[in-house]
Amino acid sequence: MTLQNTKSLKKQVAPFEKSTTKESIWQIINTVAPFFILWYLAYISLSVSYWLALVPIVIAAGFLTRIFIIFHDCTHHSFFKNRRVNRITGTFMGVLTLFPFDQWGHEHSVHHATSGNLDKRGTGDIWTLTVDEYLAAPLRLRLAYRFYRNPFVMFGLGPIYVFLLKNRFNRKGARKKERMNTYLTNVLIVALIALLCWAVGWQAFLLVQGSIFLLSGSVGIWLFYVQHTFEDSYFEEDKEWEYVKAAVEGSSFYKLPKVLQWLTGNIGYHHVHHLSPRVPNYKLEEAHNNTLPLQNVPTISLATSLKSLRFRLWDEERKNFVSFREVKALAKKSISVRVKPEL
Repeated sequence: MTLQNTKSLKKQVAPFEKSTTKESIWQIINTVAPFFILWYLAYISLSVSYWLALVPIVIAAGFLTRIFIIFHDCTHHSFFKNRRVNRITGTFMGVLTLFPFDQWGHEHSVHHATSGNLDKRGTGDIWTLTVDEYLAAPLRLRLAYRFYRNPFVMFGLGPIYVFLLKNRFNRKGARKKERMNTYLTNVLIVALIALLCWAVGWQAFLLVQGSIFLLSGSVGIWLFYVQHTFEDSYFEEDKEWEYVKAAVEGSSFYKLPKVLQWLTGNIGYHHVHHLSPRVPNYKLEEAHNNTLPLQNVPTISLATSLKSLRFRLWDEERKNFVSFREVKALAKKSISVRVKPEL
C-alpha cells in the first residue's frame, strides 16, 4: 500500500493525543474492580470444581489483558496528562501484570523507534530472520530459530519466560531510576503473592492466578505477534526505512468483535498507536474513524489472523512473510536452476 502525503498523517491524528482524566479514571474502575471480583469468584468456585472456576478465570484473563493496556499507555505517558501520575499508575498496573514500568517502557520505546527496520532488530520485538539470513545460518542457529518460532513455545513457554524470568532482571546499562523501579516492582509482586497465599492458600492461588496468567500472557504475546506478523508487512533496511510507513504498513488493524476489542483496550488499532503512541487507548478507534488514510491499512480478522502462524521468515525480495516450507521449496528450485546443464 502506498500512502499519499504521509508526513501529514501525524498532524491529522494530533487532535486525538490528549487524554481525558475522567475517562482514564473510569477505565481503571471498570477494569481493575471487575478483575478482582472475578478473581474472588474463581476462588470460591474452586470449592465446587476447577471447571466451574474456569468461567471467571477466562473472563478475568481478558480483564488482565485490559489492565496491561492501561500499563502500556502509562509507559507512553498517554493515559494521564501528568507524567508522575502515569508513572505511579503504571508501576502498580505493572505489579498486576508482572512488568516493571521503566524497564519495559524503555524497551518498548525502542520497539516503536525501530519497528520494521532490518538493521535495528533485537530490542522489544519478535526475533525475525530474513530468508537469506536463515539459509546462510549454521544448523544450530536455524534449529534455535525454529524452536523459538514454534507456536507452543512462543505462546506457551513465552509468557513464562518473559513475565516470570526476563522481567525480574534489569537490562545491562540500566540507569539507577530504572533499576530501582524493577526492584520495587519485584518486592511488591512478592508481597502481593505472599498476602494472597496467606489469605486463600498457595494451591488455590496457583490454580486461579496461574491459569489467569497463562491465558492472558498467551493472549498478550499473540496480539503483539499478529499485529506485526502478517503477509504484506513492512521491513526495510535503515537507509530506506520510514517511520510513518513502518507504523501504518507494518502494524495491522486487527478488527475484533466489540467485546474482544473492549477487553483488549482497542489495541487492534495498532497502526494508529504506532503512528502516534500519545493517543490513549480509548481514543484509538475515534482517530482511526476520523483519519481517512488510516482506514486503508492492512486489516486482519480473527479468522485471517490464524494464517500468520505459518509466517516464519521475511522475504526481502518479495517483500512478504513466508513459511519454512515455502523457503525450502524456493531453495530447491534455486539449486535445480544452478545445476541445470546447458543445452
